[in-house]
Amino acid sequence: MEVPCISAEEFAEKYRSGALKDATLLDVREWEEWLVDRLEEAEFLPLSSFPPPPGRLNPEKPIYVFCAHGVRSVYATDLLLRQGYPRVIHVEGGLARVRLLLEK
Repeated sequence: MEVPCISAEEFAEKYRSGALKDATLLDVREWEEWLVDRLEEAEFLPLSSFPPPPGRLNPEKPIYVFCAHGVRSVYATDLLLRQGYPRVIHVEGGLARVRLLLEK
């Protein structure tokens, strides 16, 4: 299954402009990573806790999935798509790349 993606550049631009306010930003990193750095608006659901419990995520909202560098979020996005979430998007480059862009 092909995973829908958004570049870190496009994600950062949407984030800055407020265009993601009605979307779910899903951070699938582990707890230790979450404690060090996170997007305040993001929901925390580590990949190690997948699949998400029923009702945890709203399937009607776009869900932007990211991790540290973009590897785990590909797996998480694929799993969510297979579970029937129709609007899931993988953020390429992960939080590391997004953070660099937001700091410019």
